[in-house]
Amino acid sequence: MHVPPIPHLTAEDPQLATLIEAEASRQHDKLRMIASENYVSEAVLEASSTVLTNKYSEGYAGKRYYEGQQLIDPIETLAIDRAKSLFGVDHANVQPYSGSPANLAVYLAFLQPGETVMGMALPMGGHLTHGWSVSATGKWFNSVRYAVNRETGRIDLDEVRDLALAERPKVIFCGGTAVPRTIDFPGFAAIAREVGAVLVADIAHIAGLIAGGAHPSPVGHADVITTTTHKTLRGPRGAMIMTTAEHATAIDKAVFPGLQGGPHNHTTAAIAVALREAATADFRAYAHQVVANAAALATALTEHGFALSSGGTDNHLILADLTSKGIAGKPAAQALDRAGIELNYNTVPYDTRKPFDPSGIRLGTAALTTRGLTEQHMPQVAAWMDETVTAALKDDEATIDRIAGEVRDLLAAFPMPGYRAA
Repeated sequence: MHVPPIPHLTAEDPQLATLIEAEASRQHDKLRMIASENYVSEAVLEASSTVLTNKYSEGYAGKRYYEGQQLIDPIETLAIDRAKSLFGVDHANVQPYSGSPANLAVYLAFLQPGETVMGMALPMGGHLTHGWSVSATGKWFNSVRYAVNRETGRIDLDEVRDLALAERPKVIFCGGTAVPRTIDFPGFAAIAREVGAVLVADIAHIAGLIAGGAHPSPVGHADVITTTTHKTLRGPRGAMIMTTAEHATAIDKAVFPGLQGGPHNHTTAAIAVALREAATADFRAYAHQVVANAAALATALTEHGFALSSGGTDNHLILADLTSKGIAGKPAAQALDRAGIELNYNTVPYDTRKPFDPSGIRLGTAALTTRGLTEQHMPQVAAWMDETVTAALKDDEATIDRIAGEVRDLLAAFPMPGYRAA
């Protein structure tokens, strides 16, 4: 049963309610290892589904364009204050609808169309909004991209510096969507200072690890920090932009009125809840357990013959090239999903296959750590993954079905926020 319960939805729209209940059950029964997903707390779920969804609030606290903000302003201010305290920043904007609009606000604040931005290339682990060609950021701006070293799978800051000196970007992005190693924020900051660029740290994937002290912080190095509020931070689907005092006004104007209208107040409230949770000792232990689980899983996968990009991981994320396994990423991901192991197919650096049929898979340990799994469970997870990939090559659906049952049996002992077995 979904928690909080949905009796009114069940009575009003049973078709939709049935789908939601089925999704809750699906999330309970699978090892959810998509690196950008997690489970939020029931408190976050409750905040997300309140009467705050009824209220329009264009503008900022104390400077709204609609009346009736007497209670909305304190809610948004609470979220802002908690973000500032948790991350140790001068300024926080909690209004962006998601990570991509948050990054677009950076362009609007600091760049004119056609000016140069530098970010990690998408096939190397960067994000679409860091200047990739199919994104508006690659169409409207002059985008230059750095890569990872072909041999090590890691960023070579000497190469980044050479590119920055040659191209003189106005904005440099560090961070990405498939980066399994620690980001050298001081190193990027030195390059940005040398070329006079604004350094933007996109910490969407690692924000919770930073908040919990399990990854170095970009604060004091990056001029602007963008992040989603879900993933490792375990909040709702939203975003934040954090800045030095110098850039606060430019970012706020870029978010509103530059890109958005009224913020989603129910999401703002849920962000506030998640930030409060992330400031606890329990969350700090969680963040470190996420990293420990990822390291243990990487070791186990390597022992089963999986080729990991950069040879392993420093955070929650693992990127594996399946070429040596004789299977492409997409059919492997589909077979693993049938086996109760949910992850995504993904391009690996210097991939010779097409993006919609790449060589790799991407997975993470944030959600399964929320369920309570520890290092002791990772060898079994790796063994299931290896057995599933082998079964997929043989069209052995019986083995895949068996593994799905074993996964369900394991997870039955680990409660899921947002679901109770009937």
